Amino acid sequence: MVDDRKLKILRVIIDDFIRTAQPVGSRTLAKKYGLGISSATIRNEMADLEDLGLLTQPHTSAGRVPSEDGYRLYVDSLMQNRKLDIQQKDLIRKLLLHRVIEIDDVIKQTSAIMADMTGLVSLVSLPQFKKSKLENMKLIRVTDSKVMLILVSSSGIVKNLTLAMSDINQRVLDMISDTLLQKLHGTPIEDITPKAVHNIKKELAEYADLIEYLVPLLRDTLREIDDVDVQLDGVNNIFNYAEYQDVLKVRNLYEKITSKKFQSLVINTRPLSEEVSIGIGKNNQIDDLSECSIISATYKFNGKQAGTLCFIGPTRMDYSLAVSVMGYIKETLEGIFSGIYL
Repeated sequence: MVDDRKLKILRVIIDDFIRTAQPVGSRTLAKKYGLGISSATIRNEMADLEDLGLLTQPHTSAGRVPSEDGYRLYVDSLMQNRKLDIQQKDLIRKLLLHRVIEIDDVIKQTSAIMADMTGLVSLVSLPQFKKSKLENMKLIRVTDSKVMLILVSSSGIVKNLTLAMSDINQRVLDMISDTLLQKLHGTPIEDITPKAVHNIKKELAEYADLIEYLVPLLRDTLREIDDVDVQLDGVNNIFNYAEYQDVLKVRNLYEKITSKKFQSLVINTRPLSEEVSIGIGKNNQIDDLSECSIISATYKFNGKQAGTLCFIGPTRMDYSLAVSVMGYIKETLEGIFSGIYL
């Protein structure tokens, strides 16, 4: 058991370390925070907290810094929940609603706001395109040998695919796309197969060969679309972290974070929880980020879990600010998607 005095000292140490990135000593605590106890008493309590595995001492003569267990206790029990002020909330709403056209625009703006307001790296995943239902489609003749297929999903994502198709006029393309849409509207995109259009060929018997060509090509093209599209922002913030002043260390982290494969790994290993979850250090489930913390939450589109919001930063991050920003952005994002703010 950790008594109230030790918990208060632990909270103050972590708050100070988050702000300064410097090990915290007993004299600093006594002078800065008016704890009402002597430096010697604080020193003894810090030694006990170290014995409990909640603090560590980088060097013999240095002060203490939080351990991963110390941070875990802090975020679970000691952290003071920060409330965003009215100006911050208004700023988030205005930025998210500015020039909103497609869901892609909303997600890009969301990721940028998250990184700017916290100084952390942000990752936001779009709803999976192939898991959405077909909302609209159009075939448009671009050149004599190319046709563009425009697909719109029920989650608002737009995909453009270029197909090789020769000697076909726009009137025929309109007839085909309108018929396909009529039959396939509301169908999960990943289920659009040759079998799914068997009856369509009968209605467009004159163009059966064209349909036979189009559907497998469409299916194969859709398979090549990434399962998860991720928007990344704030990657240059890692150069501001005191923990990453070593050139080799920061380069390795930069290369990892900017890798599409790695971004998908981070998004896919997050707990599918509506609540904000915090993975600290080695417990964040990503081996290559054992010195970082990851804060994440899922957001809904049309009442269903659709994507993930993530922060990545050093274990010495401002957890209270990050949790508050994520919570409000998640709420606002879902409000936009449900039409509350539109």
